[in-house]
Amino acid sequence: MSDVFVPNSSSLSTTPAQLGYRMPAEFAVHDACWMLWPQRPDNWRLGAKPAQRAFVEVATAISESETVFVGVNDEQYENARHHLPTQVRVVELSSNDAWMRDVGPTFVIHPERRLAVVDWDFNAWGGLKGGLYFPWDKDRRIRRKIAEMLGVPCFSAPLVLEGGAIHVDGEGTLITTEECLLNPNRNPELTRDTQERLLADYLGIEKVIWLPSGCYQDETDGHVDNLCCFVAPGEVALTWSDDPDDPQRAISQQALDILESSTDARGRRLKVHKLPQPGPLYLQEEEAGGVDRLSSSRPRRGGDRMAASYVNFYIGNRAVVMPLLDPAHDDEARAKLAELFPGRRIIGVPAREILLGGGNIHCITQQQPRP
Repeated sequence: MSDVFVPNSSSLSTTPAQLGYRMPAEFAVHDACWMLWPQRPDNWRLGAKPAQRAFVEVATAISESETVFVGVNDEQYENARHHLPTQVRVVELSSNDAWMRDVGPTFVIHPERRLAVVDWDFNAWGGLKGGLYFPWDKDRRIRRKIAEMLGVPCFSAPLVLEGGAIHVDGEGTLITTEECLLNPNRNPELTRDTQERLLADYLGIEKVIWLPSGCYQDETDGHVDNLCCFVAPGEVALTWSDDPDDPQRAISQQALDILESSTDARGRRLKVHKLPQPGPLYLQEEEAGGVDRLSSSRPRRGGDRMAASYVNFYIGNRAVVMPLLDPAHDDEARAKLAELFPGRRIIGVPAREILLGGGNIHCITQQQPRP
């Protein structure tokens, strides 16, 4: 059962699915997009200034399509307001870092045009057993704060889960990875069946498709949003390498075999679209040297391979905002996305600075659906 916060109302104990809520697909209509402002010097190089410029470009691109909210710690509020365009709404919202996909709310909608928030537990991608930083106390409060700001119910779910670990088609199907959800540093006491039941209870889904692993060297323990995502009902995009010697090839091939042999909740065979893998890309010594070293956060080392993926894009109402990561593959990826989203403009944003922090455009955004 769950704890439900309803502003100006008493607490209830039930699940979203029991009340008729479900999680819509990202390609459905949005009311807004939520982001956070980067500032951690132990994750973002050179005091996060290059990352802030990249976040501004992402927010600006998305704001052409829908309202964008950027949450900022108080000490960075004036700086963020100065750099972000006037149409972007800057709000004071304390955080430990800037990964809104994972620390922000998962929104669910009701047929009677109601919106609600699912508040998963968050332990910084592994807690004290492989987590990426400490503390994460401010991040754990973000979902309830946004629910309070919007005046919508907030369902507290008994599951450690990050938003990037799941992708849904809005018609009953969810894709995730065993590497992440079944990792003992998340929910060691919960079986696969129990987690499937909880996902159904809180997201209104009917079927889970399990992929074994996420992208190679992904520090999130294999988030599915870096590997594979729904682009339409019955259709997914999958990151792909043609190099048989690249470890990513085996991961993607395994995922392809499972996806092509799977049906969704409506009984449809999935159609898989391959997106080229950029690179491989590696962290440069100069880039790593600009990051502060603290014992409470994951170190950045020159020569480390980064989990770069063009699948890590954001689907807006009228545009798809994609990362530009590798001149050798950017145009190919852009052309493929244009085929997949003919009704949306494809906007490419230089995103290496976001990748240096451990994720990309999808990881720093969270859509608020229109109920």
